[in-house]
Amino acid sequence: MIVYDGTKQDFLNSVDTDSIAEEIRDNILRTMGRHTPENEFKSWVNSMQYMYNTMNDPEIPFDAGVAIEFNIPQTAKRVDFMISGYDENGNPGMVIIELKQWEKLSKVEKSDSLVETYTGNALRKVVHPSYQAWSYAQLIADYNTAVQDDKIRLEPCAYLHNYKRRKNDPLDDSQYDPYTSQAPAFTNGQILKLREFIKKCVRKGDNREILYRIDHGKIRPSKSLQNAIASMIKGNEEFIMIDEQRVVFEEIIRISEKCQKDHKKRTVICTGGPGTGKSVIAVRLLAELTNRKQFVQYVSKNSAPRDVYKVKLKGKVKKSSVDNMFKGSGTYTETGRNMVNTLLVDEAHRLNEKSGMFHNMGENQIKEIIHAAGCSVFFIDESQRVTMDDIGSVEEIKKWAEEEQSEIFEMELLSQFRCNGSNGYLSWVDDVLEIRETANYSLEGIDYDFEIFDSPEEVRQRIIEKNRLANRARILAGYCWNWPREHRRDSGFHDITIGNFGISWNLDTGEAFAIGENSVNEAGCIHTTQGLEFDYVGVIIGDDMRYENGRVITDFTKRAKTDQSLKGIKKLYKQNPDEARRRAEEIIKNTYRTLMTRGMKGCYVYCTDPGLKEYLKKRLAMYAQAMKDRSVSTKKD
Repeated sequence: MIVYDGTKQDFLNSVDTDSIAEEIRDNILRTMGRHTPENEFKSWVNSMQYMYNTMNDPEIPFDAGVAIEFNIPQTAKRVDFMISGYDENGNPGMVIIELKQWEKLSKVEKSDSLVETYTGNALRKVVHPSYQAWSYAQLIADYNTAVQDDKIRLEPCAYLHNYKRRKNDPLDDSQYDPYTSQAPAFTNGQILKLREFIKKCVRKGDNREILYRIDHGKIRPSKSLQNAIASMIKGNEEFIMIDEQRVVFEEIIRISEKCQKDHKKRTVICTGGPGTGKSVIAVRLLAELTNRKQFVQYVSKNSAPRDVYKVKLKGKVKKSSVDNMFKGSGTYTETGRNMVNTLLVDEAHRLNEKSGMFHNMGENQIKEIIHAAGCSVFFIDESQRVTMDDIGSVEEIKKWAEEEQSEIFEMELLSQFRCNGSNGYLSWVDDVLEIRETANYSLEGIDYDFEIFDSPEEVRQRIIEKNRLANRARILAGYCWNWPREHRRDSGFHDITIGNFGISWNLDTGEAFAIGENSVNEAGCIHTTQGLEFDYVGVIIGDDMRYENGRVITDFTKRAKTDQSLKGIKKLYKQNPDEARRRAEEIIKNTYRTLMTRGMKGCYVYCTDPGLKEYLKKRLAMYAQAMKDRSVSTKKD
């Protein structure tokens, strides 16, 4: 959908009469029902003047098509500025321009797509403007039949008109070459270069014809995209399915394909504990349904699983359109009904009500996802809700599915493929943390390496030793230590200090904690590890969980001030202390349950509370004594 379109002459006239920003604003309200914030309106006024200066070149045809705020079909992404026409050989083409108001930026180490700049009233990590322009062009090329069938050439670029380029500018750092080589970034004083870039693609006007063809193109994945993700899955041991995983996979395929044939809305709720293969199934479905010519996306609230699965899919390939298939859960606040064929929502228990940087967008993420997809699939484990904002539950999904008149299907994954395939270990963790009483009072008969250590240094040494095997061992910790922003890239600063022991939280370097080569020297928290798995984990339990008077208790006052998981708990405590304590206990115990079940082969624990350490040791000693008694009994027989 195009918010504003016209010819180059129409655009110049609108800027000349100072009406261009008002036209864009009014069209957005009319077509999308969205009111434009004042800062966005001002940015149009500024940027459109720069684009006026750029387009004011007689060699750029006056009947070339111009589109502003082009909403890429079936997404919430909008392209800032597009120019359409024909090159000197008569081939159709379109220039895609991403406009930025930025004046400064710095690079993010070990990332080929992220930079840091001041935006939204804070210093934030955002994608490099060349990456953004390239990804928009790739998204259109991958899913728009007009571009595919008519061989329309897409040329992306970025224009940072307020940005003063300097020598050895971070904007041009070699780590961004995969994208700057495909989508050059033009800055203040480079209007002549930007004009030349436009004229390589647009030398003859089209009177908006190409814009019309793209705007009305049908949506289907290109053959190249189908082949790319199919080849990434093939032979990749990370995504092999076994037993009931395959059964669930095939059933979801059947349901999704049925939606495409009869155009009826359906919602699948697939429950399963840690390690039952929810994420593996989601990624395999992403590949298979794409290969069946569906528009499919993998969705999660946290970026950590998305980042890791993208890397595992792509391997050594850095630049791939597969990136566009992984989306955050707040993507669908403005997406129309059934605009996406199938949405695969991993870690659905982590979904929020509101979206956006300030939690002020949309109504409800579950509702918006079901609304946007013909078939919505939610993979969920309610026992892994770990923040006050987590609303994902089976009942909540059912409620919104019924409101959207979507047929509901429920499935369950039972077999455990993490923790050495032991459901018994998971049940023991529930019992030992007093989450629920189970029959697994000890670890008897459970093949899992679990130890309690007297110092965090012992945990670190064991994890370093295990990590040498395959870079699949990590230290994790409860969020009881602050994570100050100014030290998030400083490996010499130890956020977590316990006596002489010190370690940094996972560094903010752009490298995924779960697979980074140096991450074994850092500590991960619930937000960087949930939804992921390792061979071995070392877990540091902080003062927010203790053992007192014969009970495992929790204490939300010991959580770090920088932790947002319990945001609002103090206010709730003043209003309803019992409910606040109940909510806090659920979140804190779910957090440690989740951390202690990230390891497939073993878990090593250190507790800051001596009472909890001794309690856990006694529970382990019962197992050791039982094994000893059994051995003596066997010898007597």
